[in-house]
Amino acid sequence: MEISKREEEYLEAIYLLYKRKGIIRIKDIAKKLRVRPPSVVDALKKLSEKGLVEYEKYDRILLTEKGREIAEKTYSKHLLLTEFFINILGIPPEIAEEDACQFEHYVHEITAERIREFAKYIQEQCPYVIKQFIKEHIEKEEKKSKDSSKVEEV
Repeated sequence: MEISKREEEYLEAIYLLYKRKGIIRIKDIAKKLRVRPPSVVDALKKLSEKGLVEYEKYDRILLTEKGREIAEKTYSKHLLLTEFFINILGIPPEIAEEDACQFEHYVHEITAERIREFAKYIQEQCPYVIKQFIKEHIEKEEKKSKDSSKVEEV
């Protein structure tokens, strides 16, 4: 069964809302994904037809077993990528979070597993190298920031 990246986003949003609130409402999904409620209803109908959610108008919204599996895999990639961007590459958390939201839908399982293995290896074998790498990049960013503020003052 073919699942679009957007459908993955809906499944992940439903999964996270259920974990946080226990109850999933159309308006909560719309707010989380920054879409209008009618778009959510259309997506839920399609996901229901694919057997990924249980949805009836004015009734509860639930992930099926298959829908939950897809949502958990997607969210797992999201967490992995966010941590990798922050802890290995030294990317600021807000940027890492935003990038992870995009990358998670395009990263193959094999690639995600290799990133996981690499992160573990580098953290265990070369913790000093990571700290030095991040420190140097933070210093570069601070220097850029100071240089750009000097230019603005002139």
